[in-house]
Amino acid sequence: MSEPNYVVIAASLRGERMGRVLADWAATRTPAPAELIDLAETTLPDDNLLQPGGGQATELTDRLARADAFVLVTPEYNHSYPAGLKRAIDWHYREWMFKPATILSYGVQGGLLAAEHLRGVLAELHMVTTRRVVGLTTPWYDLGPDGYAPPDSVTKGFDLALGELAWWTETLRTARRDRPYAR
Repeated sequence: MSEPNYVVIAASLRGERMGRVLADWAATRTPAPAELIDLAETTLPDDNLLQPGGGQATELTDRLARADAFVLVTPEYNHSYPAGLKRAIDWHYREWMFKPATILSYGVQGGLLAAEHLRGVLAELHMVTTRRVVGLTTPWYDLGPDGYAPPDSVTKGFDLALGELAWWTETLRTARRDRPYAR
């Protein structure tokens, strides 16, 4: 099989945001080269066109369909994840199915409530989330001239989550190829 396709998604849409910096860092850590999707640079159709099970093709459809695994980099806003990420999820359905994801959340308290809310939504899409997720508490204090420079413990924890993601990636790629789920 070819090398797996990892996609890192920066979920924050705010003007001054950490999400892109953290997504850039996360993309350097994935087990294979990763494609970066910045939702702040993405336009989705108007929600009145949304149908159950997704909607019309968007500029993300093919990119998500090619992905074998996802790293979702999300802030915690009001104890959940941002609306822009929910829209990107809802506009697609089959593109997510039977693929794994790990979550890199961030915020004053690490963003773990956002991660927990995402797990239920991703499970509804037949996705597997890694048991290990990483919550970054106040990552803006770890910014340096070259971007995000986390403590070694953060890098180690994220690498462990990525190791689990790599295992699920290969397992689910094989299953999708050899034993596709009958819908």
